[in-house]
Amino acid sequence: MDTAARGAFLHLLVLTSLLLLLASRAAAQPWQACGNTGKYTANSTYGSNLATLTKALPTNASRSGTLFATGTVGAIPNTVYALALCRGDINATACGSCVATGFQDAQQLCAYDKDAALYYNECYLRFSNENFLASTTNNDDPMILLNSQNVSSPVKVFDAAVHVLINATSDYAAANATRLFATGEEAFDTTDPTIYGLSQCTPDMSPANCRSCLGGIISLMPQFLSGSQGGRIIRMRCNFRYEVYSFFSGTPSLRLPVPFTAAAAPAPSPTPVNVTPTATPPAPGRSRNKTGVAVAIVVPIVAAVLAISTICICFLWKRRRSAREQTPCYGTNAPDIESIDSLLLDISTLRAATDNFAESNMLGEGGFGAVYKGVLPDGQEIAVKRLSQSSGQGIQELKTELAFVAKLQHRNLVRLVGVCLQEHEKLLVYEYMPNRSIDTILFDNEKSKELDWGKRVKIINGIARGLQYLHEDSQLKIIHRDLKASNVLLDSDYTPKISDFGLARLFGRDQSREVTNRVVGTYGYMAPEYAMRGHYSIKSDVFSFGILILEILTGRRSSGSINIEQSIDLLSIVWEHWTTGTIVEIMDPSLRGKAPAEQMLKCVHIGLLCVQDNPVDRPMMSTVNVMLSSGTVSLQAPLKPVFFIPNNGHYSTDYSEAYPVSRTTGDGKSGAFSVNEVSITELEPR
Repeated sequence: MDTAARGAFLHLLVLTSLLLLLASRAAAQPWQACGNTGKYTANSTYGSNLATLTKALPTNASRSGTLFATGTVGAIPNTVYALALCRGDINATACGSCVATGFQDAQQLCAYDKDAALYYNECYLRFSNENFLASTTNNDDPMILLNSQNVSSPVKVFDAAVHVLINATSDYAAANATRLFATGEEAFDTTDPTIYGLSQCTPDMSPANCRSCLGGIISLMPQFLSGSQGGRIIRMRCNFRYEVYSFFSGTPSLRLPVPFTAAAAPAPSPTPVNVTPTATPPAPGRSRNKTGVAVAIVVPIVAAVLAISTICICFLWKRRRSAREQTPCYGTNAPDIESIDSLLLDISTLRAATDNFAESNMLGEGGFGAVYKGVLPDGQEIAVKRLSQSSGQGIQELKTELAFVAKLQHRNLVRLVGVCLQEHEKLLVYEYMPNRSIDTILFDNEKSKELDWGKRVKIINGIARGLQYLHEDSQLKIIHRDLKASNVLLDSDYTPKISDFGLARLFGRDQSREVTNRVVGTYGYMAPEYAMRGHYSIKSDVFSFGILILEILTGRRSSGSINIEQSIDLLSIVWEHWTTGTIVEIMDPSLRGKAPAEQMLKCVHIGLLCVQDNPVDRPMMSTVNVMLSSGTVSLQAPLKPVFFIPNNGHYSTDYSEAYPVSRTTGDGKSGAFSVNEVSITELEPR
């Protein structure tokens, strides 16, 4: 490339950067509502309390798993109450950044007001000296924002379609017990081809209160949003939004068919959407102001400049490619990594956190590589999974874990902190679990005494809730396929968190079963239909959960903890004692006489229902949670489990793949053997 061309190229890059900066600043401007409950001074007690929340709330919101946080600091009359809620489709890092920006902008837009609310596209924030957190059913005056563009279709027809979509997403959100969030799209006609919608409540609301709150603001639509191409109504506890363009990320929670058809009209020529939100008049006692609107003309200019810049960059790259070392391509699809872009960590940060992956910081090692304990500069403890550079399968596990874990947020699933793909390293960074995995405590004669009845019930309930989220409540439908004691981690309060999604498989929402000719997982936890015929479904995970319940209650491994020559496994032992009425005899010795016998029998009963031979007979995880939490639900009699470990120590599948069932560790103890210790899966399309 000659000097003139290089100069033109650099000018294009500078112009692109300026336009992008302008667009981002315009789009980032909040809508604010500044209250009249009084002012505070910079050095006052109220100001100090607010500063404490300014530091804590962004972190709490990003780490909560629900992208939501509330906080209260100080004593009356200087108490500060605060609430932050992020849009349910963004990642934790973006959530924390948005909330932090809200506190910063409040100092400029509502300077020294004790009561302020700021609304962004990705989050909203309010703090006040009045206790608006007292009830989850309490709602502020609504903030109503609308798109200034009117619809091309008949207004009544369009409004009716929007009403159907928003009600559908509201019903779905209220039924999503974890996050109370849902997105949707609805086909329309040739003039307004698709409508996109979103509904959300704060996760501390009950489903009934959530639906009631959303119903209240939906009733305002005819008065304020009729005929508008887009709009939103926001209260502190719930909100909804709709547009004729996609404004959220990820796959919609639901898709609606064409319910209405307007009169046929020629398709308009493509033009950028001019979104000019307009707020409602200020409610009494609060001043509202829109300080910035995205400039529509920036969009096509930026698009054109980016296209030209991309062509130039590609031209330069092709010319110089042969003269430089190529960066390894990890082949992860764009949709898989969109949600983790902001989770990228620098290799130097992780080396410093782990003392350059010192052996003294190693927590464990497997076929995929090693896991190291580390401490980030902010003091957060982390576990760094360092995939082996020599493992050709490691990158597939990386892709799978990123694709799933980055999109899943639940208190009983391990949280992904970040990822590093520098200098040929493949590093996954998770929250650190000080009590490590269940098996390190449960199967140790001394450590198992730490697990009293209360802790064991807490662990069982937590695993059940995490599985229900994976199977039924998340936007994805995921089969874990390797649920076992070593893949359930415990935090400092013994809250269980399901980990290791390297073998997980993604199902369509209406898909019930899949067949594979490559059986992977851990014997002793595998459902018989999976090990024998390669059939797996959510009921395969239910079987594994049943085994886990029995392990937690008895303190015995599902395989390898008894003499294989006896040809008897854990299921056979439990069933024998269940039928003879002596089940208490095989409970963990530390529980005998210290745990309610009736509750132990109930848990064993549920475990046996989960391990029945026919998948149809096993309960759904939502049903299991009802059984665990209710004292009045009657349980049907379990059928005899027929799956056990043969006495030759091997199990052959229909595909003539034979694997040892147990192995002996260095200390002479027998432990469960994983068929494929390199956690890998084939990521398949939905």
